[in-house]
Amino acid sequence: MRVRSLVLLALGVVVVGGVALMLTGLDGFSARSEPSAVERLMARSMRRYAVPARMRNTPNPVAFSPEVWAEARAHFADHCAACHANNGSGDTEMGRNMYPRAPDMRTPDTQRLTDGELYWIIENGVRLTGMPAWGSGGEHDHDTWKLVHFVRHLKDLSPEQLQQMESLNPKSPSELEEERQDKEFLEGREPDTTSTTPTHRHNQGIGE
Repeated sequence: MRVRSLVLLALGVVVVGGVALMLTGLDGFSARSEPSAVERLMARSMRRYAVPARMRNTPNPVAFSPEVWAEARAHFADHCAACHANNGSGDTEMGRNMYPRAPDMRTPDTQRLTDGELYWIIENGVRLTGMPAWGSGGEHDHDTWKLVHFVRHLKDLSPEQLQQMESLNPKSPSELEEERQDKEFLEGREPDTTSTTPTHRHNQGIGE
């Protein structure tokens, strides 16, 4: 039954893709264009069938607590916010300019997903999108389950927590260099503009 469903889905994608191609005419598929209703339908269908049935109703095995909430915020700020923004809106330079756009995870389209579906998407990514796979692809990664809690509690983020997350966001080499020069200035030293600052290195990713 699953194989038959996948075959029918593939045929549907081909047909709908052909229609979408005709609709675009000579303009091509630019990542700057807003996706059409047909493309959004295709993306949601692909996401739905990408998650194994056994995972859709899997409950979160990690109990929510203040400690889990804090760890999830720090992890998200360092690994996910570049595309999704600290508040989950997707309103970042990368999130706005990739295709499909990074979703606003506060909206029903994301919040109506089950915990198991959220886990699978974070852990395994989504093909043909900017969403990468994190971790080993297993079903018991506690860090990923903590991120599911983060998504569920986006509406509870306080201004203080968002400010703290901002301090944990990865910094570009130019930002690090500017911070170094500001520190030297405040210490009364002449800024050394000839030195270089190493690029930011992420902490270990989920499951790494």
